[in-house]
Amino acid sequence: QFFLLRVAKIKSDEQGKFLADRELAPYRHFLEQLFVEAKYQLSEPEEKIMRLKSTTAHSKWIEMTESFLAKEEREVTTEDGQKEKKTLEGMKGLLKSKDKKIRDEAAIAWNDILSKFAEVAEAEVNAILADKKIDDELRGFSRPDEERHLAEDIDSGVVEAMLTAVSSHFATARQFYRLKADLLGLPRLAYHERGLEYGNLDKKYAFAESVALVDRAFRKLDPEFSKIFQSFLANGQIDVEPKKGKSGGAFCVHFSLSQPTFVLLNHSEKLRDVLTIAHEMGHALNNELMKQKQNALNFGTSLSVAEVASTFMEDFALQEVVVDFDEETKLAILMAQLDDSISSVYRQVACYLFERQLHEKFRAKGYLSKEEIGQIFQKQMADYMGEAVEQSAGSENWWVYWSHIRRFFYVYSYASGLLIAKALQAEVRKNPQFIVKVKEFLSAGASDSPKNIFAKMGIDITDKRFWEKGLEEIHQMLEEAQALAKKLRKM
Repeated sequence: QFFLLRVAKIKSDEQGKFLADRELAPYRHFLEQLFVEAKYQLSEPEEKIMRLKSTTAHSKWIEMTESFLAKEEREVTTEDGQKEKKTLEGMKGLLKSKDKKIRDEAAIAWNDILSKFAEVAEAEVNAILADKKIDDELRGFSRPDEERHLAEDIDSGVVEAMLTAVSSHFATARQFYRLKADLLGLPRLAYHERGLEYGNLDKKYAFAESVALVDRAFRKLDPEFSKIFQSFLANGQIDVEPKKGKSGGAFCVHFSLSQPTFVLLNHSEKLRDVLTIAHEMGHALNNELMKQKQNALNFGTSLSVAEVASTFMEDFALQEVVVDFDEETKLAILMAQLDDSISSVYRQVACYLFERQLHEKFRAKGYLSKEEIGQIFQKQMADYMGEAVEQSAGSENWWVYWSHIRRFFYVYSYASGLLIAKALQAEVRKNPQFIVKVKEFLSAGASDSPKNIFAKMGIDITDKRFWEKGLEEIHQMLEEAQALAKKLRKM
């Protein structure tokens, strides 16, 4: 920390010498970022205090709420009709049960836990909002999300262009939830039902079949993608099966330029597992391409583009899967895709707007009650969901569980990553040779800002119209689902 702080504090009239030096050219952007950050950094003793107090003023508050929520249990009915005590994590699957009685009972238990700890979360959130306000004032940030944008090397103007584009197209999300409610035969979805799945996607995919599908998608895009994938398989860099003591989920793990990348899966032979291989290998391909061109300081990606490679690969893998499916299954897949896109783009932008309003209201008024926080939350959720999703009793406390708002303003990255990926996919479909430019982007790492990297590709991410290309891809998917539902007389 303090080595970088001292480099950053090089006097402004001397910084030009370092930036112009030919030997330091590979590190130019790294230095540029340090010099920009220096404007908001304090003295070494002050920075030491800021670091030391961050645990008690921020992270310990979060740990308190999360630990309370994680330990609390309620008795609920499981899918096999048995009564069991479940934590919030254990209830997640029950909220998506096909049996309305089971999911409604789980929602009552879920809401009861959130209600119990709403006052605790109220005190916690107000404490971290106050701490953030103090930090921003000391450092001289003019807006609560400015520090995040600076840390992630993204212009606030780029984020604003994306937020404006998405919020002006909330109608797509509203139409999706209306379609889902109609397909499920419900007049409206209760708040906890918005994630209900439509149709059955129960076809099994052995790992070898999953690999063949993903490899075919990679080969069509670029032979090098397939070559890297095959090397990971041959070298044991992909851990496949679930096993005792192994964490859930899936991860792409990398440490440094000189260390191998590993993909960790829990393959359970579902369609989602096929797409997960493509997703995590997208991250792995990103890492391997960066290794070819970048030094250690530029090995990495800004949060705003970290999910681009993974999401980009996922959709091309899905194209290989759906070739032989009947129309009913294709509709189910389209609805699952839309669910992911709506959650990653529209919901996360709504969360960002909720978070921003929370900070603004706190700074104008002071302490916020749990009721006030709940009202702001419900308004932002209703704005993007529309009338097809009821802001039902208990939903005013769902912010209590939403960990994102405690890690200030990073949720924009879900939306930016997916929309950039969608826009790049559209370009590749129009012109397969565009994959060369995609590879240039994936190999660029942190050698320049995302804005400049895209500018070299002829793309202006400060332009609202760029983000609308990705939004149009999602809307076209919705229109396809609507047309298919109509054809199958589901509407």
